[in-house]
Amino acid sequence: MTSTLALSDTFGSDLLRGIGAILLYGVVGLLLMFAGFYAIDWTTPGKLSQLVHRGLPNAVIVTASGLLSMAFIVVVAIFNSASDLTEGLITSLVYGLLGIVVQVIAVRLLEWATRIDVGSTIESEKFAPASIVVAAAHLALGLVVAVGIS
Repeated sequence: MTSTLALSDTFGSDLLRGIGAILLYGVVGLLLMFAGFYAIDWTTPGKLSQLVHRGLPNAVIVTASGLLSMAFIVVVAIFNSASDLTEGLITSLVYGLLGIVVQVIAVRLLEWATRIDVGSTIESEKFAPASIVVAAAHLALGLVVAVGIS
């Protein structure tokens, strides 16, 4: 006895279209993550990539939290994008970039309000509890901005 698997006539083209969408959204997401990292790096005292490479614990904490907060924004921007692929890619890019700008401004304002010297904190070779406050600010504001996108 043989059985056949019933697939719709458009299964192959739907599958290829889905794979293409995943790849394109992946590229948009990666570009936004790069933009987010460089926005954090540009607005934070010190060269983050070099500080992280040196293994400075506070720089690692602040950078990791910044990247996670940017990922929240990018994921929600993609999730809430239009159902049409082209429109979805454009709205993801626009919402993602706007979210990154708002995130960077908000974190800098919060750091100013708390009077944390981020430069000396991230350049310290010893763990500084203030880096957890900065990391929490990154994550909290990333979530707020992400929800704002939705």
